[in-house]
Amino acid sequence: MQHVSLAGLDVSRLGLGAMGMSAYYAGAGADDTESIRTIHRALDLGVTFLDTAEIYGPYRNEELVGRAIAGRRDEVVLATKFGLISHRGDDRPGLDSSPASLRAALEGSLRRLGVEHVDLYYQHRVDPDTPIEDTVGALGELVTEGKIRHIGLSEAGVETIRRAHATHPITALQTEYSLWSREPEAELLPLLRELGIGFVPYSPLGRGFLTGQIRSADQLEASDFRGGNPRFAAEALAQNLRIVAEVEAVAGELGATPAQVALAWLLAKGDDLAPIPGTKRVSRLEENVGADALVLAPDQLTRLDAIEPPVGDRYADMTTINR
Repeated sequence: MQHVSLAGLDVSRLGLGAMGMSAYYAGAGADDTESIRTIHRALDLGVTFLDTAEIYGPYRNEELVGRAIAGRRDEVVLATKFGLISHRGDDRPGLDSSPASLRAALEGSLRRLGVEHVDLYYQHRVDPDTPIEDTVGALGELVTEGKIRHIGLSEAGVETIRRAHATHPITALQTEYSLWSREPEAELLPLLRELGIGFVPYSPLGRGFLTGQIRSADQLEASDFRGGNPRFAAEALAQNLRIVAEVEAVAGELGATPAQVALAWLLAKGDDLAPIPGTKRVSRLEENVGADALVLAPDQLTRLDAIEPPVGDRYADMTTINR
């Protein structure tokens, strides 16, 4: 597996998102043994970059990742997130990036993960009630204390990123980016490259849509959060299948899978980004890792770049995004 640098943090250029092992998707939490086997296989294949968050479960995903990396901590660049649970009182869901809450959040994450430090600690969503300077200032203190090594943001807007980076160097921004979500290209990517901040695209397979396996909204189980996502609504999904058709055409030319093509397209965007496709199965992990060796021809990249944006918003509620 090739490696890239996120503002000096060395990671495998394909990571592993662990969220779906424990939350939000159909079947989450049904087979922890297979999920742990998937994490172990990822490490064996050179995937060093693991991503989790306290909200996934809540808490269950960090516990799962902690069990999986026990005895293999030195092989892992470990990322987790805070800010969607308030720890000032009753641990209720809600935006809270106050210094007191984030410190309590980190102590819980360290305990569940079974580690002494987190390599990359993200603010999961921007808290409008806490100035970003206060949040990042407190994170900087945790860097000094050795409890975290690097600071990240997730779904932050341009001005917030500038203010945060002026307070303490930001290592990475995590935001949805794929052939299904091209929004970062307009402002975020140019800003990150101006400031020297790395980029971690999440949902690089369009929440599974770019694999070509989802052809109808009827395939989604009631427990699957994609059922409420505007892009998966029946009429929108039918129109968005044109995106998959182009990805499948390129995959056919290369003897690859659509997932591999979608990931290879992202990897071709630069050596300062590291997508984190999520899966809870060894077979899908091995398929995704195959994208590391896949090279798209210039005309194929041009065709993929020309795909029109999807129909529908990324989330039903976009109020916490890009602010």
